[in-house]
Amino acid sequence: MLSGKVALVTGGGTGIGKAIAGTLARNGAKVAITSRNTDHLEPARQALAADGLSVMAVAMDLRKKTDIQQAVATITRAWGQINILVNNAGISGITKIDDADDSRWLDIIQTNLTGTCLITKEVLRCMPDHQDGRVINISSVLGKFGVPGYTAYCTTKHGIIGFTRALALEVVNRGITVNAVCPGWVETEMASLGISETAALQGITPAQFREQAIENVPIKRFLDPDEVAHLVCYLASDLAKGITGQALNICGGQTMV
Repeated sequence: MLSGKVALVTGGGTGIGKAIAGTLARNGAKVAITSRNTDHLEPARQALAADGLSVMAVAMDLRKKTDIQQAVATITRAWGQINILVNNAGISGITKIDDADDSRWLDIIQTNLTGTCLITKEVLRCMPDHQDGRVINISSVLGKFGVPGYTAYCTTKHGIIGFTRALALEVVNRGITVNAVCPGWVETEMASLGISETAALQGITPAQFREQAIENVPIKRFLDPDEVAHLVCYLASDLAKGITGQALNICGGQTMV
């Protein structure tokens, strides 16, 4: 399905990003995974390479433009170009509006929103025109509605959808599509952290909050990362060449917008 394509997956060392990298590679793509947490990168590369997949690991901090430029240069030196960019890297955390410390807000904005813009700008310079280029941004259902205490994260995920829609029109004449994927609850380390933080905010146990969260999902379960990965792979393929500027939910019915 993706034979001959080169993909870059940011935040590819764990969770949804690792699942996306594996699915793209199993469908024929050469895949570069990046992360600022180098502890995640090499184990993820080794796990995917053990399955016979073509995967490269490149350390990169989305908050640093020089890191981005060096990472993209490393990938293009090895594989010539980048056909598929999956902007998956992101961080979360509680950022209450009365918090006197702005550092977490700034880090979330810089990583999730500004970093996505900077890596996309760099990759588009080496993405060939009229060869089914793809930019796929991982937003969230929190890009469709708000959650108290998570103003920074909600802001970035709403922003990613706006970025997707505007960029889709900007690069359409190059034959490049741009779409966003909006997952609901997915079984990942980030979800576990969110459960623990929100439970503490509400004064209940993580198990109690998880039970509440599942009850609010119509299909009554969290998603598996591979389910998100398969949707991304579809959007990366020729089958989805008529889809651009969209924000597609994969959330078990959590949102209908």
